[in-house]
Amino acid sequence: MTKNLIFYILIIFLLHQSCTEKVKKDETSSTINKIEEPTLFTLLSEHETKVTFQNTLKEGLNANVLVYEYLYNGGGVATGDFNNDGLQDLYFTSNMGENKFYLNEGNFTFKDVTSISKVAGRPGPWKTGITSADVNGDGKLDLYLCYSGALPDAKRKNQLFINQGSDANNVPIFKEQAEEYGLASAAFSNQGYFFDYDKDGDLDMLLLNHNPKSLPVLNEVSTKQFLKKDDPYQGIRLFEQKNEKFYDITQKAGISGSALTYGLGIGISDINNDGWQDFYVSNDYTVPDYLYINNKNGTFTDQLGDQMGHTSHFSMGNNVADINNDGLQDIFTLDMLPKDNKRQKLLLSPDNYEKFDLNIRSGFHHQYMRNMLQLNNGDNSFSEVGQLAGISNTDWSWAPLFADFDNDGFKDLF
Repeated sequence: MTKNLIFYILIIFLLHQSCTEKVKKDETSSTINKIEEPTLFTLLSEHETKVTFQNTLKEGLNANVLVYEYLYNGGGVATGDFNNDGLQDLYFTSNMGENKFYLNEGNFTFKDVTSISKVAGRPGPWKTGITSADVNGDGKLDLYLCYSGALPDAKRKNQLFINQGSDANNVPIFKEQAEEYGLASAAFSNQGYFFDYDKDGDLDMLLLNHNPKSLPVLNEVSTKQFLKKDDPYQGIRLFEQKNEKFYDITQKAGISGSALTYGLGIGISDINNDGWQDFYVSNDYTVPDYLYINNKNGTFTDQLGDQMGHTSHFSMGNNVADINNDGLQDIFTLDMLPKDNKRQKLLLSPDNYEKFDLNIRSGFHHQYMRNMLQLNNGDNSFSEVGQLAGISNTDWSWAPLFADFDNDGFKDLF
């Protein structure tokens, strides 16, 4: 081995050692910076919060995706100050187990008062969404619990827990009164939404139901037949409240209640700034979304085709919010398009022009498999800018939430 070769090997070794030490110093410095840098959120453990709820599923011969396709859609959570002490309490639904109601004791600690409050719900499957609202307008929050699943009608009856006030320990006590209020629906329900659609001073209720079976093979004729037939167990329902009693006025209000419903989310807001509440429905599969505009006379009109050029195909959850601070309500819907090219090719179904054309001829609108951000133009039209905003591909997503998390005046997206 020559002296020159030994020299070069020594130089390479020293350079390698220098680089390695620099990398180690950089990694150490980076770790220190990460530890010292304050974060926007802090994850609290169940030992700190005392919130130990888990939605555990037990698969079996009668509980699997072949029997019930919505097995993994999850349950629900509601927050609200149920005992009027200024603290937000928590309610969780369990698909197959017992629901849990946690009372906020301050300093991010909670107490399980489910049995005392009498809001556990019926044992067993299949509990879905939960909604907190002052249903009877007495100043106390109530709870509306939805049921679904491949079960007999009696086991799918939704429950309404009316807040009776708090006991001596300031624990709210509830009484189940769905039958008395006319809200014991046995439909395949995902979620109940309470809002005053007719501006008469009390809350009405929009019930998001779904078809438990896969989308049937459709053509132009069968699609129109399906859409004409009202189905109170599977279609969306609108209930009007009169003197603490709810009445189904779906057909009267001009809302489609057909079995062609795969609703996974509803966003309620004054979309056209006329002072009346409108709503947007996200529908899975080929069934189009709905944009129901309030006609201010007790009826709604679906204006999706007139106001939007295209929508998400497999629409999941949605959120309505003013994302650009122009005073107009924008709409964001989720779909399933992956971020990277490999997963796009792996999961994207083959393009089928004939099927796409059939959907258009059947009145199913232009739909594409990606998230859609519909920017409200203020003239009864929307511009879809999801790709420009960089939020069109987030893989299989369920629920979007807009809020200004860092208080800079702009809404962030979770």
